[in-house]
Amino acid sequence: MAQSQGWVRRYFKAFCKGFFVAVPVAVTFLDRVACVARVEGASMQPSLNPGGSQSSDVVLLNHWKVRNFEVQRGDIVSLV
Repeated sequence: MAQSQGWVRRYFKAFCKGFFVAVPVAVTFLDRVACVARVEGASMQPSLNPGGSQSSDVVLLNHWKVRNFEVQRGDIVSLV
């Protein structure tokens, strides 16, 4: 019984260490580099979501392009 508790405790500690490293890295990445957004509805048709209201597209929003003023004609810009 003591051996099984040691096994569970060891994996729980490994999970906690990974969790407390992965969450700040993921939050920083999504805040500073890029984030994933879902496009629904007819507002961006026909470029995005050409199938209509039943389907949705997933896009990657690049934060660095906007921060460095590298937006060019034809780029799609998202405002929050």
